[in-house]
Amino acid sequence: MSITAAARILRSASHVTAFTGAGISVESGIPPFRGADGLWSRYDPQCLDIGYFHRNTEAAWRVIKEIFYDFFGTARPNDAHRSLAILEEEGIVKALITQNIDNLHQEAGSRTVFEFHGSSRQLLCLACGERRAARDVDLAVLPPHCPCGGVYKPDFVFFGEMIPEAANRRSFAEAELADVFLLIGTTGEVMPACLIPEEAKRRGATVIEINTEPSNYTGRVSDIFLRGRATELMRAIIGEMGLRERLRPPSHP
Repeated sequence: MSITAAARILRSASHVTAFTGAGISVESGIPPFRGADGLWSRYDPQCLDIGYFHRNTEAAWRVIKEIFYDFFGTARPNDAHRSLAILEEEGIVKALITQNIDNLHQEAGSRTVFEFHGSSRQLLCLACGERRAARDVDLAVLPPHCPCGGVYKPDFVFFGEMIPEAANRRSFAEAELADVFLLIGTTGEVMPACLIPEEAKRRGATVIEINTEPSNYTGRVSDIFLRGRATELMRAIIGEMGLRERLRPPSHP
């Protein structure tokens, strides 16, 4: 089906829920974790294992800082992020569920964002439970410590940790509410996040998928599969909806 059909379905929907994965941020310079060019081809994924983190905190933090605060910190929202924010401003997208921890949706202007895997923009003290903005913590000395003396950990889900209860509950509730489910840049390989689009489909939602390659959802969960880059396809969709002029130019630090 065409861009025109996807735009028409989105415009006529009563409750659109968007669901994004690593693919939407690739064009912002953030590589996916998996795949030939993914981060795990360059870094050992054990640095994000919670047991390893507790046993080798300083070593884990050196890799975490390089990936999430030195490298990811330079990324900026792209037109796919901004297009979703525009659709929310128009009252079309009611909520956005993201597997990403990069905060780019919020920087683009999205307000109702459920971060299924948490966020790198906050740190959590493992001793007192205080959360603090990462930008306010000195990462020159690792591991960073809370004023109480406890060690900070990035406030996102490590391997071996549970999904935050509130994010899990709200995300699946949104899947139940959606009559249109817009899926962008996720292959459906990560549990339990991969079950959210399945739930939307089970509840009767029309699923629109945008991916550069077929995924575990293509032809089975998705009703419409638009193959290509998220920025190009989202620009085309909002253009078809008469909203293209609302796209803001990329912001610069």
